[in-house]
Amino acid sequence: MSAWCVVNTLPNQELRAESNLLRQGFRAWLPFMRKLRRHSRRVHIARAPLFPGYLFVELDLASESWVPINGTYGVKRLLARGMAPERLPDGFVDNLRRSVGGEGACALAGREMTPGARVRILEGPFADCVAVIASLASGERVRLLLEILGGKVVTTMPRFAVAREA
Repeated sequence: MSAWCVVNTLPNQELRAESNLLRQGFRAWLPFMRKLRRHSRRVHIARAPLFPGYLFVELDLASESWVPINGTYGVKRLLARGMAPERLPDGFVDNLRRSVGGEGACALAGREMTPGARVRILEGPFADCVAVIASLASGERVRLLLEILGGKVVTTMPRFAVAREA
């Protein structure tokens, strides 16, 4: 009776918690996404947890002892209901794993973006602005048309830095 459960980690300790759980023999998984990081006028793409402060661990609740998880470095606690770990819905982690791209990052932005679609910018100086996709550029980038201060501006961004508007 194997089930995926959620581990709450200490702040910014997701990687440490995952590596320590793996070292103990648990089947842990930390989904991540690519994120733009700016520092000293430099921009680079870094890994960021998809769910900051959380990771997943697969447990056999009938026979496996899960108590050591709460004492693992980087772990705050295993989410539980009463005295038993809280189970994720069946298929949740499997569906999430199917969204993982070739580089191991979850592909949240999706490839279904088309010119004319409205998107919300997730990061950078235009964060939370709504734009229209002008065209799909090379190298996993999109050209966006923004309306700012009464004028129209064209900019290019990575696809993972935008999300389709609902």
